[in-house]
Formats: sequence, C-alpha cells, structure tokens
Amino acid sequence: MMLSPDQAADSDHPSSAHSDPESLGGADAKVLGSVSDLEQVEEAEGDGKGGGRAALYPHPQQLSREEKRRRRRATAKYRSAHATRERIRVEAFNLAFAELRKLLPTLPPDKKLSKIEILRLAICYISYLNHVLDV
Repeated sequence: MMLSPDQAADSDHPSSAHSDPESLGGADAKVLGSVSDLEQVEEAEGDGKGGGRAALYPHPQQLSREEKRRRRRATAKYRSAHATRERIRVEAFNLAFAELRKLLPTLPPDKKLSKIEILRLAICYISYLNHVLDV
C-alpha cells in the first residue's frame, strides 16, 4: 500500500497504527483505501437492485417452502434428532425380524438367516399352515 507523505510521517508514531486502513477493514480496506470508501460501496450495493448481502441472505419470509425445509434440515439439532429417530426405527425393525425368526422352524434351530430368507421362509410356513388347516 502506498502512503502519502503525511501518512508516512505519522506512521512512525504508535498511535497511528490503529488508524491504518489495513488494520481496520482487512482485505476490503486494502482495495478501497479508507473506511469512508467502504461505506459508500456498501450503500451502493444496498440500493435495492438485487446486489449486496440482502440478495445472498434473503429474509426468511421470502424463502420458498423448499428452501426453508433445506435450511431447517441443515442444522445440527435437526440432524441429531433425525439420526435418533432412524436408530429407533432400525432397532424396532430388527426386533420384529428377531421375533418372527423365533416362530419359524429351521434346521439347525440356531441357523443365522438373512432378512430376505426370514421373509421367504415365513411365506412358505404360512402357506404350509393354511394347507394343513384346509385338509
């Protein structure tokens, strides 16, 4: 950054370190040169023509239903609650298969069956029981 002769003379004093645009505004201040320039740019961006922060972060009432849902689902609290619900659902699902497995006759009795094998065996067993009742 180029300093004017007045700024170069003042830069030797420790009190001027805080008035340096680089220390005040970061990267934007390096490009613009002063805080007042930064304020003018922000005012120009916020003129209602779709630029600036308002376009990037619209008010929640302006969001579509899908966008509101997407933002809500992106929160850590929502993801944690969803994971808990899913875990409970899977545990209930596995418990139901375990109960069904206990009712089905297999040889050997402790044979490990997959879920699809349990379902197919249950269909065959129900069909067999219906046949026994019909005879």
